[in-house]
Amino acid sequence: MKSRQRLALLTAFSSLLPIVAIVHAQLFPIVNEPNADSNVLQTYIVNVDKPLGADSFGAHELRSYHESFLPTPTLDSGAPRLIYSYRDVMSGFAARLTPAEVADMESKPGFVHARVDQVHPLLTTYTPEFMGLTQQNSAAWASAGFGQGVVIGILDTGIHPTHPSFDPAGMPPPPPNWRGNCSLASGVWCNNKIIAARGFNNSVDATALDTDGHGTHVASTAAGNSLDNANVLGRAFGTATGMAPRAHLAIYKVCFENGCATSNTLAAIDQAIYDGVDIISMSIGGNATYRYYYDGIAQGSLAALSHGIIAVAAAGNEGPAENTLAHDAPWVLTVGAASTDRRCRAIVKLGNGEELEGETAYQPSSFNQSRVLPIVYPGAIAGYDAMLCLKGSLDYIDVRQKIVLCHLGNNTNVEKGEVVYAAGGAAMVLLNPQYLGFTTFADAHVLPAVYLTHYGRLQLTSYYYSLLNSSGVSAANASIVFHKTTYGNRPSPAVVAFSSRGPPPSNGGILKPDVLAPGSNILAAWPFAVGPNPSGLTVWTFNFESGTSMATPHVAGITALIKKKHPTWPPAYVNSAVITSAKDVDLNGNPIADEKLNRTASIFATGAGHVDPVRAMDPGLVYDIQPDDYVGYLCGLGYADWELQMLYNRPVTCSAVNWIPASAMNYPSIQVSLPRRVRSTVTVSRTVTNVGDPRSVYTARITAPQLMRVDLSTHQLRFSRLYEEASFDVTLTVISPPSGFVPPKYAAGKIEWVSGNRVVKTPIAVKFV
Repeated sequence: MKSRQRLALLTAFSSLLPIVAIVHAQLFPIVNEPNADSNVLQTYIVNVDKPLGADSFGAHELRSYHESFLPTPTLDSGAPRLIYSYRDVMSGFAARLTPAEVADMESKPGFVHARVDQVHPLLTTYTPEFMGLTQQNSAAWASAGFGQGVVIGILDTGIHPTHPSFDPAGMPPPPPNWRGNCSLASGVWCNNKIIAARGFNNSVDATALDTDGHGTHVASTAAGNSLDNANVLGRAFGTATGMAPRAHLAIYKVCFENGCATSNTLAAIDQAIYDGVDIISMSIGGNATYRYYYDGIAQGSLAALSHGIIAVAAAGNEGPAENTLAHDAPWVLTVGAASTDRRCRAIVKLGNGEELEGETAYQPSSFNQSRVLPIVYPGAIAGYDAMLCLKGSLDYIDVRQKIVLCHLGNNTNVEKGEVVYAAGGAAMVLLNPQYLGFTTFADAHVLPAVYLTHYGRLQLTSYYYSLLNSSGVSAANASIVFHKTTYGNRPSPAVVAFSSRGPPPSNGGILKPDVLAPGSNILAAWPFAVGPNPSGLTVWTFNFESGTSMATPHVAGITALIKKKHPTWPPAYVNSAVITSAKDVDLNGNPIADEKLNRTASIFATGAGHVDPVRAMDPGLVYDIQPDDYVGYLCGLGYADWELQMLYNRPVTCSAVNWIPASAMNYPSIQVSLPRRVRSTVTVSRTVTNVGDPRSVYTARITAPQLMRVDLSTHQLRFSRLYEEASFDVTLTVISPPSGFVPPKYAAGKIEWVSGNRVVKTPIAVKFV
């Protein structure tokens, strides 16, 4: 239909809006209303019914339909009310409205739901080698073409496009069906490496240039070029490379100084779907939500799934507390963070001879490591600000030529060092809080500094107070010794203490996170000079960053390798390959530890375990889930028809589908809840698809969870052709505990289907209630 004809049709349609019959037109209340003033202007995300013929609407027609719900097209200032008009990610829009105006909108035919926009925070040289991908032994990597031709969409703080990690030399052109581009406002020029760049900041005309560093770091981790002699202030020299170094990057900047707004995230996913990305990587925070339409990443990822796009998201940095995990929808590949065996080691050698091991990226050769310096602890002298070494807090404390002890909080670790340096301190020791346990960070400081574990903190403060006199002055002293970069540290990999944990309270019982990936002290591209006397934007700079934000692009890059090797696989196959191939033991063959206490981690911290890219590219068997299976799952969670309509952009009726409990979904892992002191049984079914050798036999190997018996309906799966399916039942039975035994909260086990060198693992998580 020609544009003029479409406009005529839309005009006629709009005039009939008060009387047109729109499916499921109902009135639903405004939710998440934080402000009682009905006249305060805020950004709302509004769901509306999808009008008949909307699939043929152009952008102008769709905006006109959405504007028909607004009281006026513009504000008194002349600024437009409508911010985004969504097409694929949801049926609706984002607009500037007051609560009173939204209340009036409820009576309009086609209105479904409105919610206030939310803003969420942002949550290498070695990690590919650590996971078995090396230039010297690159057969597996090369078999996936290093991700060539696959497009990874990065939703983050933008990109520093002139960094050599994104040099287009040798890259092929974008895929022939690619529709993305670099907008004029983005400030980024497209090339064969960066094939799209847009900024979304209450408009589609924002910059995509990275003024933070986070987005550049993430993008290079996923798909940065291979670069020799990468390092941070002389530490961790090596070859920096992304997980899929030949993949293309599409950059969608959604995070700015005030955070990452849901309305921007939805607009970016909408654009990414239109552009034709293969994978979306989202290192953005969030909270556990009662409904998935309150989580823009979950809602947008469901829309992406319907277009065959893989969605990878960060689990969050709210650990080690339980029930802190974000983005727990089963169609999202949710990633927790783990350590590697590399450390930028430094030692605090106390005056009593004790040696406390920590980390730092800045280890200047000019620093006299044999010199013993007095220790000053502002937290024992002044107030809260001095304890945290905040700006101005050390002005009246004598720290000159001393080692200054600083607690974490309120400003960055590097900023604390800047405060100490400005006050004349010779060095700094950062004291880990209890909840971070044995997790340490290698920051690029401006002065000699050591980050200690919580155990080291207790030893140091105990020593300090043991030499405190009646005047409040301590005779404690120490020297700092640098040990440069070491490898082979144990335990490794381990769950870093900050990584968010399950069990998720709202997904009905699906194991999350799905997997772990390197997320501690990850070296990747950075826009700015770091360390002492930084000089602003630079061409060749790298930095260490930590977080589930850093773990996420590792997995996004691995999915790009799988997608390149198996281009016809749907997202469920790819997700299954990543989950079932993950390793649940560390480099010494022991269960993965938790850095909070260096004890065995809960399965709700590890998920299936640490990603293994080599095994993931050849998983043998996969678990398939059809997109429509999620309808029955959501109905089983109690979603109403109108809520499903918001998620699926079309009328959906629970009465027309089979409801599926979470444990019965064909997910690659199994999670159940059972009473801990009562003998009880639950049976779940699973179906696997053969993607390995056409003629193959898989034999079961069972590791039963504690206090459980695991029975299978069959102990062998036989296949005679590719893509043949086989089903089996798993019966889990609670065994009565011995007298006096206190049952645990959780138990973990697994079923492994073994055929030759292939091991297909299905984790089992039991929550005792």
